[in-house]
Amino acid sequence: MTTITTTNSTNGDLVQVKNLVKYYPVRGGIFRRVVAWVKAVDNISFTIKKGETLGLVGESGCGKTTAGHTLLQLVPHTSGSVTFGDVDVFQLKGTALKEMRRKMQIVFQDPYASLDPRLPIGESVGEGLKIHGIGNANERVNQVMAMLKRVGLEDYHANRYPHEFSGGQRQRIGIARALTLQPEFIVLDEPVSALDVSIQAQVLNLLKELQNEFGLTYLFVAHNLAVVEHISDRVAVMYLGKIAEMAPRDDLFGKPLHPYTKALMSAIPIPDPEIKRERIILEGDVPSPLNPPSGCRFHPRCPIAQANCAVDEPELRELHPEHLVACHYV
Repeated sequence: MTTITTTNSTNGDLVQVKNLVKYYPVRGGIFRRVVAWVKAVDNISFTIKKGETLGLVGESGCGKTTAGHTLLQLVPHTSGSVTFGDVDVFQLKGTALKEMRRKMQIVFQDPYASLDPRLPIGESVGEGLKIHGIGNANERVNQVMAMLKRVGLEDYHANRYPHEFSGGQRQRIGIARALTLQPEFIVLDEPVSALDVSIQAQVLNLLKELQNEFGLTYLFVAHNLAVVEHISDRVAVMYLGKIAEMAPRDDLFGKPLHPYTKALMSAIPIPDPEIKRERIILEGDVPSPLNPPSGCRFHPRCPIAQANCAVDEPELRELHPEHLVACHYV
């Protein structure tokens, strides 16, 4: 079996995403020719340091889930590069890609649809070990039992089927399945969005404990800003396939700079009824990624847009240390 060795780059970045693009073809006519492209992810770049959590947030349909799936090669990329340690992930195929998948795992949004209803969850959790030929049958069973117990389940749960568990328990099973291969990096694709609020807190705290215990690096995809604030070290805000703003968590939540980020922040509920917050209401609907606006993609809804915003696309520039914004007038 091919063994891939990943070494961290000199600046401490474990994952480097450069100019990532993912377009989906739209076919039409008798011959099913490509007549248009859905620009789900359009030239985004970011890095994730070893041991940190990068939150990727935005409205539904902004491309955040597609970005997470593409960088793991779950869906083919259109262009760009993803480097894990010193390895170009998009250049890997066959056995080399299979070996890399041990180091890069994912927890899916729907904890029920991501589990095979015909398999006991013990087999689902241990399937990766079997595929990669790790240990003998007894060793795999012991490892599965230990991981189930680590995420808050019991040994006898291994013989039960997914429909016998609650949503929170199923998400714990998904986390255990991702961890059995001892990865270094995990994409968390809205892992708590389908759960009750009280269960969300339990799962988020579990994820933080596991990160500290195993030295994990997370890409946390979500649309709930309160959840992102709780778990993330840095946050990137996406809008219509582009990154609008990226900054350390405290900087972003303490002083958002992009008009879109400010609008998102104004919608976060405040638990104290005595505190009033000015709500920023964006006009119009989110444009279609099939035909995004020219220039700045946010300009049709932006309260500070000028004439050149419809023509010139703003670059993601650093205004403060590690605080990047894609806006002409911030």
